[in-house]
Amino acid sequence: MSGFLTAVAVSFGAIFVAELGDKSQLMALAFAARFRALPILIGITVATAVVHAVSVGIGAVLQVSLPTDVIAIAAGVLFLGFAAWTVRGDRLDATDEARVERAGGRSAVVTASVAFFLAELGDKTMLATITLATTYGPVAVWLGSTVGMVAADALAILVGRHLGSRLPERTIRIGAAALFVVFGVALILDGLL
Repeated sequence: MSGFLTAVAVSFGAIFVAELGDKSQLMALAFAARFRALPILIGITVATAVVHAVSVGIGAVLQVSLPTDVIAIAAGVLFLGFAAWTVRGDRLDATDEARVERAGGRSAVVTASVAFFLAELGDKTMLATITLATTYGPVAVWLGSTVGMVAADALAILVGRHLGSRLPERTIRIGAAALFVVFGVALILDGLL
């Protein structure tokens, strides 16, 4: 196997395993219970490609890691805000519902992209990608890590779609809010300790 393919395979495997049970995979599950799968997968792919490009750039060019304490605390506070927003919920009138229908997957793509981008800042998969980029070629690491993460999150989407058809919306909303709280507190603690 060539050096490029080895780097892609190692990056894919490392990030796929690191993503299993990670907060962003659980977010994919929660989003998939509410939105169509394809827009969520597109949003995840966009966010992952950007975050991993930044990670690879840091690892390959600068060969230093970011001080993630401040990023982790800020992301944690945002997650607590997302939890409150999720519990409060939103109400749509007929005009709003018509706008949502016209927007289709675009709003889900943007929502997933922003949420996943924030979730991945300072996350273990970002740090793992930085580390891999100090050893392997940047393009191979970017490709392998991005595909590995998207593959792991695609599994969560499949599970989320299955559960979403069987769980009431309130249960999904409370579960998603609880996940946001758990991840927010964990990020804040990680940044402080």
